[in-house]
Amino acid sequence: MKSLLLLSIAVLTFSPLSQDEQPQNLATIESLRNLKSNSFKIGEKLSYTISYGFIDAGEATISIEKVTKKAGRPVFHAVGIGRSVGMTEWFFKTRDRYESFIDTEAIVPWEFIRDVNEGGYKIKRHLVFDQIQQKVVDKMAPQKGEFTFEPYAQDMLSAFYYARSIKTDTLEPGDMISFTMFLDHEQFPFRLHYLGKEMVKTDFGKVQCLKLRPSLQKGRIFKENEGMTIYVSDDINKVPVLIESELLVGSIKVKLVKTDNLIRSLQYH
Repeated sequence: MKSLLLLSIAVLTFSPLSQDEQPQNLATIESLRNLKSNSFKIGEKLSYTISYGFIDAGEATISIEKVTKKAGRPVFHAVGIGRSVGMTEWFFKTRDRYESFIDTEAIVPWEFIRDVNEGGYKIKRHLVFDQIQQKVVDKMAPQKGEFTFEPYAQDMLSAFYYARSIKTDTLEPGDMISFTMFLDHEQFPFRLHYLGKEMVKTDFGKVQCLKLRPSLQKGRIFKENEGMTIYVSDDINKVPVLIESELLVGSIKVKLVKTDNLIRSLQYH
């Protein structure tokens, strides 16, 4: 249940670019890509509940607070908040906050702040990205020096919005998709399988979704290599509607329970 919702949502990100298609060097800030995302806007807020088996374990929100500037460019200020609730407060009190400053055109992070407290286990990060030199420093640990990353690598929260900026109408069942994440001073890849479309039952009706399954490392958190299934609305919004994870002990379910200020209202059947 580590990091509650955001750990789950991080693995849904996908990119249609292969390694050969990715630019290896970005000479100027003007050479950054322009995705022109139309899947989200300022004021959007997504609210989720997290259950562990039959226990209501937590709740989380992900929102775009405003547009500001970093490195002289306009950026979305996105905030993710997760917290434990109910009985979970007794034995695994959790207070997580993530912030990302995401380039409004390139959909890449310029800064990422992570402040988590999970059962007394604390992590604090303040990453500052140089998207031209592809270097990053952690202001909370300057003694560690600079780290490098591949072009367009995502942080834990910017990945969520980058995923929603990608066109999915050409995906075929069985396609393998990948992306690069920078987290805790290192970058690493995720692999994601597209399984097709499926109607997902929610508290408000059924939603047509894209069904995704990431390949995850066995023996860490998840029960098997493919212990997580993610259902993303098959519309312009591309919001996660349901995430189901089989853990070594028990299972976690993340459900969308409320939306505010979407580009377009979800269509229920």
